[in-house]
Amino acid sequence: MERFTGSFTQQEPIPEDAIEAAIAVMRHGRLHRYNTAPGEVPEVALLEQEFAEAMGARYALAVASGGYALGCALRAVQVAPGEAVLTNAFTLAPVPGAIASLGARPVFVETLADLTIDMDHLAVQARASGARVLMLSHMRGHICDMDRLVALCADLGLTLIEDCAHTMGARWRGTQSGQHGAVACYSTQTYKHLNSGEGGFLTTDDADLMARAVMLSGSYMLYARHRAAPPPEAFEGLRWTTPNISGRMDNLRAAILRPQLKRLDAQCAAWTARYRGVEAGLKGTPGVSLIDRPEAEDFVGSSFQFRLDGWSEAKIRSYLDRCGARGVELKWFGAAEPSGFTSRYDSWHYAQPAPLPATDRVLAGLIDMRLPLTFSLEDCAQIAGILRAEAGALYQAP
Repeated sequence: MERFTGSFTQQEPIPEDAIEAAIAVMRHGRLHRYNTAPGEVPEVALLEQEFAEAMGARYALAVASGGYALGCALRAVQVAPGEAVLTNAFTLAPVPGAIASLGARPVFVETLADLTIDMDHLAVQARASGARVLMLSHMRGHICDMDRLVALCADLGLTLIEDCAHTMGARWRGTQSGQHGAVACYSTQTYKHLNSGEGGFLTTDDADLMARAVMLSGSYMLYARHRAAPPPEAFEGLRWTTPNISGRMDNLRAAILRPQLKRLDAQCAAWTARYRGVEAGLKGTPGVSLIDRPEAEDFVGSSFQFRLDGWSEAKIRSYLDRCGARGVELKWFGAAEPSGFTSRYDSWHYAQPAPLPATDRVLAGLIDMRLPLTFSLEDCAQIAGILRAEAGALYQAP
């Protein structure tokens, strides 16, 4: 039987110019964000300036991880312990984890078949919980109708935080993902669109929010050295009252990221071409439901999802095993036990989640697959052929 031999966890090598930039930082030894020679602008400050420009935001803050960005954003909008924070049920563990890290309470919202948030249920949950903040996860790069969502948040009095870990470089009707809410959070973890191992960003156009985030990130009253932050007067009322929860990025990771940022558009286009290749190869496969992508969504296809609606647990497990035996690694969001990076809302017992039957139906057959850029378009066609053949072999089986 034909077998795929590529690795689903192997990313592209760090570009040579990024390696050289990192070596230069290691040679001079000034890794800390505020450790500079006379007249030197640190790599972190330059990266923040460049990232803000790339995302179309006034301000940016580079931080130690995407999870730190989420927690910092919640603190910047002044979420208090015990407060309810809304988020979509289809997300990854760092999102409810960031909410819980403040002592706040995640309130989950149902997920639709296209893997986006159910806005009717959002309105119900917002009114029932009294929440004033929605942390919207653009999970696996699927963007909901942002025009409708922004209008709904305004009607409900919700402050919108966008989790753009999977949508850096994506757009909705031409507007960059992250530019619809009060603040956006991004990740540069290895499997994201820029790779520094761990890392992340906050962006916002709100001077007060960014001043608070900079103080939280451990500015040591050196906020005037930032290039993508508000002017010093924005910090006057905050510097006496905002705790230091250090988490700003270091110069080494910033040096690795700056050259990658220049290639972001090309990388995004390459990912989406691979996504479209797998999609084309699976289209029309009996038993396989593809995820609708609206025309308004300019997405980044760094992973691929499809549904095996109505399949039994035994048949889905057999499908995973058969594809795995042919070299295609799949994750299943319907499994009862969390595994690796794959878990679901009812795995997070600390959040005391209420049952969400619509989400359960979606996740029961939801299959997830990474699409690293080390795959060629020919690789994607081969993978799609394996997925299609194994689905065909099992779909009609008893």
